[in-house]
Amino acid sequence: MREAKIGGFSERLTSQAEARKALLEKFKPKPTVQPEVFETRAQRKAREIEEVRAKRAADKEAAIARAAAAVEAAREALLNNEEAQLELKRQDRKDRKAQAKSEARAKREAKSAQRRN
Repeated sequence: MREAKIGGFSERLTSQAEARKALLEKFKPKPTVQPEVFETRAQRKAREIEEVRAKRAADKEAAIARAAAAVEAAREALLNNEEAQLELKRQDRKDRKAQAKSEARAKREAKSAQRRN
C-alpha cells in the first residue's frame, strides 16, 4: 500500500527552499582564522635551519665528549693492565738501545772519517 504524502504543496516548497539555502551555505566563504603571530616562509626556514644547526652542534659536542671519554678509559685500562705496562717498559728499553746504537755508529763513522782526512 502506498504511503500518503506528508504535508502539502507549500510545505514541500519551503523544505525545498531550506535545502537550497543549506546547499548554498556550503559554498559561502567562511571567515579565516588569522594566526596571532604570522611567520613568513623565509622566517620559518631560517628558524628550522637554526634548529638543525643547534642540534648538529650539540651532537658534535656529545661525540667529542664520548671520544675523549673513550681515550681516557683506554688510558686508564692501560695503566691498570700490568702486562701492558711491562710491554711499554720493554718497548722503551728497546728504543733507548736503538738510540744508543745509532749514536755509537755515528760516533764511529765520524772517527773513521776523521782518520781518512
